Amino acid sequence: MSSRVDPARFRQGKPLVVAIDGPSGSGKSSISREVARRLHAAYLDTGAMYRAVTLSCMEAGIDLTDSVAVEAAAENADIALSLSPDEEWVRVSGRDVTDAIREPVVSSSVSAVATTLGARAELVRRQQQLIRDSGLRIVAEGRDITTVVAPHAEVRILLTASEEARLRRRGIQLGGTQTAAALKEQVLVRDAKDSTVVDFQQAADGVVTIDSSDLDFEETVSAVLDVVFTSTH
Repeated sequence: MSSRVDPARFRQGKPLVVAIDGPSGSGKSSISREVARRLHAAYLDTGAMYRAVTLSCMEAGIDLTDSVAVEAAAENADIALSLSPDEEWVRVSGRDVTDAIREPVVSSSVSAVATTLGARAELVRRQQQLIRDSGLRIVAEGRDITTVVAPHAEVRILLTASEEARLRRRGIQLGGTQTAAALKEQVLVRDAKDSTVVDFQQAADGVVTIDSSDLDFEETVSAVLDVVFTSTH
């Protein structure tokens, strides 16, 4: 259906929140960004917010096991991020941390923030505000968007893929710089930790599952757009 509908004109003037969840390496960030671009919608990478708080804690010497301190850091963090699918930047207190939050040391520590319930509640509050401020035409992706951040979104999708596909994709994304053990730490171990506070492995009621294991990038984008068009009539 995506070939017969102009995404940029679809539901113009009406709310369109597309919520996409999924495990690490499922392709949700790159796919969500491209879907937002084609829909002429804003794009929200909620994972970047957790990474920004993690980096702030690490730079401030905060013990990531101290939930009270981590929650306070989340509440006090001055985070700004691009909502344009064509422009990627994240700033903390005005400083560009776009690259720093993607460093392996942050990736291996971000679950400590993501599983701190007080910090998570604060970031969910901010994410919901960003969605409201976007004009309600936005693609938001993460791990709890379909169930917590935007449970009433017009479109809710769980984007998943096999373990093998996810490890392969993350390895390519990182330019082959990570060992197999490091990749598993970033993908599988992090998923196991995060799943203790939110279920992003199984679709909730009303959430459409797309398995991209055997799909290339364009096929996955088309599959997501098809769900957008059919879910909102």
